[in-house]
Amino acid sequence: MKERTQRCRRIGDQLRGEIAKMLLREIKDPRIGFVTIMDVEVAPDLGHATVFFTVYGSDEELKNTLAGLSSTASFMRREMGRRLHLKRIPQLHFRYDNTTLKGEHLEGIFSQIRNEEEN
Repeated sequence: MKERTQRCRRIGDQLRGEIAKMLLREIKDPRIGFVTIMDVEVAPDLGHATVFFTVYGSDEELKNTLAGLSSTASFMRREMGRRLHLKRIPQLHFRYDNTTLKGEHLEGIFSQIRNEEEN
């Protein structure tokens, strides 16, 4: 079981790298904003992968980016199959990762508490 987890993690890292490269160099969908691929979690059977991303901007930009990413999923999957030489390339599902936003919010709260304690 541990090997399967390590294998899924390794494949997820490979997929993350390839998706990031494609977004930077090849995919020119105007709906996709300033996006960062945070992580890729691959199912143990390699059938599906959840791609966690962040995007800076409004809710509308998030919605457009998600639509753009979803529409490029089959192209990305096909390209990764060609580049990574894996027997099975998982279906890609994109999910917004708001962890960074939550972290910034918490940092603001901590900063405010420190400022109040100093005064």
